Amino acid sequence: MKLEVVRPGFATTVQDLGRPGHAALGVGRSGAADRESFRLANRLVGNPDDAAALEVTLGGLVLRASGVTTVAVTGAACPLSKGGPNGPITLWPGEELALGTAVSGLRCYVAVRGGIDVPPVLGSRATDTLGKLGPPPVTAGMLLPIGPAPRAFPVVDLAPRAALPAEPVLRVTPGPRRDWFTAPDELLSTVYTVSPDSDRVGIRLTGPALARARHDELPSEACVPGSLQVPPSGRPILFHADHPTTGGYPVIAVVEEADLDLAAQLRPGQTVRFRAA
Repeated sequence: MKLEVVRPGFATTVQDLGRPGHAALGVGRSGAADRESFRLANRLVGNPDDAAALEVTLGGLVLRASGVTTVAVTGAACPLSKGGPNGPITLWPGEELALGTAVSGLRCYVAVRGGIDVPPVLGSRATDTLGKLGPPPVTAGMLLPIGPAPRAFPVVDLAPRAALPAEPVLRVTPGPRRDWFTAPDELLSTVYTVSPDSDRVGIRLTGPALARARHDELPSEACVPGSLQVPPSGRPILFHADHPTTGGYPVIAVVEEADLDLAAQLRPGQTVRFRAA
């Protein structure tokens, strides 16, 4: 059983829940950026939560089934050529599933019953776009192998979810270098805009610059997902799924792990605020 990629969309990768535990080797966690949507997609087709699925940026993906296949699409709201989001969809041999352009949110997840069965690297099938680990980005004509169907069966026809907020607010805790800034609380009173120059590595934000109290060099320090690193421009970068394991700019705050799924759905041009956790 295989899924043929007719069109790959704007940017599509294979993801699972990542490869934690290798930061000492310089290997980040990677994995699905919106982990809640990813887990839901797998549950809807009866897979274990960590089965490999497709992460699709902004939609545009078209798949063709080689046999009877059950899939589910979650995450960003995008029109589908068959069925609807957040529920199982049956594809018959030769049938195609097309994802339109997302109308809200940024990333969709397409899970297939049995999971995408590409070879694991360091125990994970996730594509790490920074470390160049795991399977390559999905391209037209690629045949994606499907693993054996799990013993469990889908138990719901629909899992409704609340709409994504138009003006997201992310909770933060103080970072280790908060004292490097003259007015660190300005982070909480500023409305930032998501830059088009954002990806799975980091979400770049535009807005008023945060003034530095110290200008000396900072040795590289360990970074975690959600770190808000401030480069010389004074405009924060939110480290996300494929972030480097170390960074040389001061981290003013860290976004709560539970809010990183919402951060993964931020679109270029969208505004975002921060508040104390």
